[in-house]
Amino acid sequence: MNHWLRNHPRVLVLGHRGACAHYPENTLGSLNLAHAQGAHGIEFDVKRCATGEVVLMHDVDVQRTTNGTGKVHELTLAQLRALDAGQGEQIPTLDEVFDQLGGLAPAIFDALSEPLPFLFNIEVTNYETQGDGLEAAVVDVIRRHSISSQVMFSSFSPATLKLLLGLEPGLPRGFLYHQQFHNGFHGIDLSALKLSFRHPHYSMVTPEIVANHKAEGIGVQVWTVNEPADMMRMAACGVTGIMGDSPKTMRKTLR
Repeated sequence: MNHWLRNHPRVLVLGHRGACAHYPENTLGSLNLAHAQGAHGIEFDVKRCATGEVVLMHDVDVQRTTNGTGKVHELTLAQLRALDAGQGEQIPTLDEVFDQLGGLAPAIFDALSEPLPFLFNIEVTNYETQGDGLEAAVVDVIRRHSISSQVMFSSFSPATLKLLLGLEPGLPRGFLYHQQFHNGFHGIDLSALKLSFRHPHYSMVTPEIVANHKAEGIGVQVWTVNEPADMMRMAACGVTGIMGDSPKTMRKTLR
């Protein structure tokens, strides 16, 4: 069974882009730090580079998070490797993430009924380059590492989620949304996507919304929650998981 779909008695603490409040986002150092800070899992972003590899990067270009310039899909893996992603870190591949963290368990156990493996929430972010084959490339990496029980997908794009459903129907999928981007999910037919999760911005969440989704068998993970008061409010709403930039702060607040 996929571990994301288990009935967890506690709110899952999920490091957003690793532990990016403390270390450069979407790097191996940030992901490992999230694990060391006691996260149950991590959320990170993937794109496909010019030579076809799946790499970790949120933005369409590299300017904000590295010392380079250019768009990810126009740069080769070798060109991306030559960049400094902060504190000497390189842009990692999805293969490297699974190699380093795939066999780990969360560093701090709590009241979860059974020990968990470390969980991976992969945001598929080819929003500007749809049709580039990213979805199939990500699924191929997951299959090579035999890690499907630890993985779920996220996206703001219903088209991407529909494609992932066709490629790997057994893996959970979560629809990301925010009032600013989708006016909630007004006008979007989500039923055909067979979603396991909703991933709303935390500002949109109420106890009633969470209860209604859970009654339908759908979990609720919220993003990006960095203030302790908001973490406590989300936990009181009954959400399934909280994504935040500091797993350490979340563990301290929620314990």
